[in-house]
Amino acid sequence: MTPTFADLGVPEDLISVLAKQGIESPFAIQTLTISDALKRRDVCGKAKTGSGKTLAFSLPAVAHTERNQQGKPTTLMLTPTRELANQISGVVEPLADARSLRPIAVYGGTNIDKQIEKITQGIDIIIATPGRLIDLIDRKAIDVALVERVVVDEADRMADMGFLPQVEWILRHIEVDHQTMLFSATLDGAVDTVVKRHLHDPVFHEVDEQEVTVSEMGHVFMSVHKMNRVQVAARIIERATKTMLFTRTKRGADQLERELRAEGVKAAAIHGDLRQNQREKALKDFSKGTLKALVATDVAARGIHVDHVDVVVHYNPAEDHKTYLHRSGRTARAGAAGTAVTMFLWDEEIQVRQLQRRLGLKLPLHEVFSNDTRLDDLPSWAHQQVSD
Repeated sequence: MTPTFADLGVPEDLISVLAKQGIESPFAIQTLTISDALKRRDVCGKAKTGSGKTLAFSLPAVAHTERNQQGKPTTLMLTPTRELANQISGVVEPLADARSLRPIAVYGGTNIDKQIEKITQGIDIIIATPGRLIDLIDRKAIDVALVERVVVDEADRMADMGFLPQVEWILRHIEVDHQTMLFSATLDGAVDTVVKRHLHDPVFHEVDEQEVTVSEMGHVFMSVHKMNRVQVAARIIERATKTMLFTRTKRGADQLERELRAEGVKAAAIHGDLRQNQREKALKDFSKGTLKALVATDVAARGIHVDHVDVVVHYNPAEDHKTYLHRSGRTARAGAAGTAVTMFLWDEEIQVRQLQRRLGLKLPLHEVFSNDTRLDDLPSWAHQQVSD
């Protein structure tokens, strides 16, 4: 029997916040790590994106955070991108509100003077990208010396983006004994170095999640014309039950939502610039079928788990094979069939051919217009081209 949040030791007031959000039972990574984290152990969690890691570290962190009389932060959460910082902030804020704690998310590309102004009023929890935090420390706008608990989230992405030296620089500026929680999809290479150097007697927990493989879904690669691309997407959505579409940028997601709605498609976009309640409404409507299409950026889609998505459309081709599999894994879940469609313009063909090679696929590139009858039965089309 799955333990409850109460069984794991989560305080009642925080359980109440979760209940209001409809969160009643913990995910696997939460079940494994929360109890140890609440005992103030150093925790190393290996789990894929979207496994519920944010709550796994946010609940213990908020539970133990107390206000420092000097208004200095005692909890620090490091994450690689502004989108993830916003996502963590959306989870932390209602929990912090329940305890009158003051969180702030700081990242590049925003007004640093406004952030400094807010920090000077007193902050308890800081959610930060490494670059912006170093900038604030250099300006003596923030002091991490008294931080009692640190979260390093998405450590593998930190490594990929070259941020781990910055993370280590920040950790060296903490002057008191502190708890460290590190979460990563992989624990090798540079991540392993950080674990060995900065975690003390950590407990290791791993969620064994099966990767969706190329063979578990159908694939169709279609060359489309810029002026007809949205009509092709609309026809795919019309014939499917639930369709997720991926764009490269937040602006692209908003534009695609508008264009689909102009074609009569019920669609919503989801990305890091939207308020938490907007993202939650879009997800809820898509889950229950009120919306037929959900348009997402790669970062916003982290953590989205919706059953019965039968088609994933790469409206902008995936930049690499890992992104392709991560996006496409939204379909073909729990043994169900699913189809991944890649749409590309004439100048993206070389990129798509390279992507196929990395995926071990050798499939035809079809020129497609919105009046193509093959769009009416994508699963059959995907199966047919494999057997041809």
